[in-house]
Amino acid sequence: MNEFLLVGRGRQIHKVSSEQLRQHLEHVQHTPSTRLSFMTLDHHQVRNFVVRELPRNGGQTLSAQTISMQLGLALSEVRTILDDLQQHLVFLVQKPAGKVCWAFPVTVEPTPHRLTFSTGESVFAA
Repeated sequence: MNEFLLVGRGRQIHKVSSEQLRQHLEHVQHTPSTRLSFMTLDHHQVRNFVVRELPRNGGQTLSAQTISMQLGLALSEVRTILDDLQQHLVFLVQKPAGKVCWAFPVTVEPTPHRLTFSTGESVFAA
């Protein structure tokens, strides 16, 4: 059986064979992403914290103050990092008050996709 994956790009749907996907993934593993080159260890720490804690936060956003206190980073540094992550899209979204509501792949904003973890934590999929 010939297995394939459907990939959407813009308004187009493309069929990708499992062999093409395998070759692409092998290439990606050996080619570091320049898209992430702006991220410091603190950027990764903040992003990972937000992704981990949004589901645990009872459907509420996370403030820069909370992130700062929990990670032991200066509030000004956390705000700068949050702005960097938002500016580079895909990583996270802040509400106007500076509270994080979305960090791929999770969000506290309602979407049609609800995630429930084995621990009982629940959040929407971004």
